Amino acid sequence: MFDMSRGHLPTAAGVGFKPQHYNEIISAPGAVRWVEVHAENYMGDGGRPLAQLRALSERMPISVHGVGLSIGGSDPLDQDHLDRLKHLLGWLQPASFSEHLAWSSHGGVYFNDLLPLPYTAKTLARVVDHIDAVQETLGQRMLLENPSVYVGFDETDMEETDFLAEIVRRTGCGLLLDINNVFVSCTNQCRDPHDYLAQFPLGAVGEVHLGGHDADEDLDGTPLLIDAHGSEVVDPVWALYEETITRMGPKPTLIEWDNNIPDWDMLEEEAARAGTILRGAHVT
Repeated sequence: MFDMSRGHLPTAAGVGFKPQHYNEIISAPGAVRWVEVHAENYMGDGGRPLAQLRALSERMPISVHGVGLSIGGSDPLDQDHLDRLKHLLGWLQPASFSEHLAWSSHGGVYFNDLLPLPYTAKTLARVVDHIDAVQETLGQRMLLENPSVYVGFDETDMEETDFLAEIVRRTGCGLLLDINNVFVSCTNQCRDPHDYLAQFPLGAVGEVHLGGHDADEDLDGTPLLIDAHGSEVVDPVWALYEETITRMGPKPTLIEWDNNIPDWDMLEEEAARAGTILRGAHVT
């Protein structure tokens, strides 16, 4: 199986890098031991973004998180996009690269969203082919993130956890376990997140994400959660995280906060809470 990982993230807390926090990360990172960036924000040439990224990479490990490869799409992978990604990873040499189990483009049109796909043999084969192509092009193992889901598909004929496990088996990729996505998806589909996590292939997890969500209601009053990344991690997600870490052992954990960006103190406090759980984990 394919495995050419370039490095390892520390088993500690990280945050998604935002330029307004650059000075604090450089001078007083506190509990933050690594940072993650979205690949598509750093595919240009020169300028302050790349200068800051280079400086950060000299001080702490970097994880690169892609949002635009459309791994689950029916179209072939965009080779220009993949080439730009390869160039970025080539000079940055990040400790980790990850993408989403989702699609975001079709027929040359790009959508500003990560859209779901049915879990069938046909989509499984397509996702496996795309991951193989990504890993061969980049020359390193990638992590695949479980999605936040709002609807189901009639044609789905396997569980999401089985779908992910089979992808890992066929490609050798790892998984990025987003605990908030689990909570959002299970709430929206009236499922028990504990049951979902009991079936999740935890042995393949290389990174964990924690984030906030918005609470709404469907037309019939059923709770509807939106994976918004614009608020604190809620207590039920923290509880799921602690239970999962206890079962599988400590893993690099990211606080994901992409909207309504808080002051550094609040973001670092969330990272410190994750760090405390990681250090106190007693694996069962």
